[in-house]
Amino acid sequence: MLKGSKLTRNFLNLSDINKSQLMGILKRAIDLKKYRKKNKNPATLRNINLAMIFEKPSTRTRVSFELAIKELGGRSIILDEATTHLSRGETISDTARVLSKYCNILMIRTTNHKKLIEYHRYSKLPVINGLSNISHPCQILADIMAYNEKRGSIRDRKFVWMGDLNNVLFSWVEAANIFNFSLNICFPKLMKVSKGLKEKIKTYSNNVKIFHNTKLACKDSDCIITDTWFSMGKKPTNKLIKVFKPYQVNEKIMSIAKKNAVFMHCLPATRGNEVTEEVIDNSRYSLVWSEAENRLHIQKAILEWCLKKI
Repeated sequence: MLKGSKLTRNFLNLSDINKSQLMGILKRAIDLKKYRKKNKNPATLRNINLAMIFEKPSTRTRVSFELAIKELGGRSIILDEATTHLSRGETISDTARVLSKYCNILMIRTTNHKKLIEYHRYSKLPVINGLSNISHPCQILADIMAYNEKRGSIRDRKFVWMGDLNNVLFSWVEAANIFNFSLNICFPKLMKVSKGLKEKIKTYSNNVKIFHNTKLACKDSDCIITDTWFSMGKKPTNKLIKVFKPYQVNEKIMSIAKKNAVFMHCLPATRGNEVTEEVIDNSRYSLVWSEAENRLHIQKAILEWCLKKI
């Protein structure tokens, strides 16, 4: 895995960055959120050009990064892989070299994590992982920020992941080790754990446990997290919906957790599948809208960190 060198800071996976720097990003995001409320955004990235490359559809990542760079004084350009010469066979190496002549930093949302490394290798620019098939680190920092704001420190808390085993979960597993909280992963026995995720869980076994029983996993938990059952191109089938149904986050599941437990979901959500309306739309439980809002502030802080402004 390629980490940011002394010359270049990449934001590819949480485990690439030490805890003190991640804490610094979280602290800066809180400050930037306060500045925005006062309409006093600092122009720390004046004249910085951000190129964003999207292989996958995006709402929150696209809007938050575009506003983030603009509000800090910079500019953005959005490239859809399908409408560039990448779709006609131009290599990533050539594209990266060209972008390095125009831009200062890259944000990439890709179906292949290796492309992030390739873009950095040939551009020598800082690269931010806006989501890959492996991980989604930007999202998890926004989630942690939301939890800290509503319930205090995440340290020593019990979190539960319910449902599919995906890229968002990978980043939560890394976060559990870094920020020292416990993570129970609860999923159907029929689901296969990927080699990479299995290795992560084994490495961080002091913090991360596997469950198939929802009651045991969720008992006395502080936060229950889920995500869409069908992501990264996975097609929904009636068979899979039936397999996942016992792992739906509903009021019965929330009642097993602590009285002040919260619910998280990175969106988009399918109500009636992985979560019910009674949970996701209930302000008693749901931190979903705070998570989404905090994407903007976290993206700002990540951009500043990558460009050594913090």
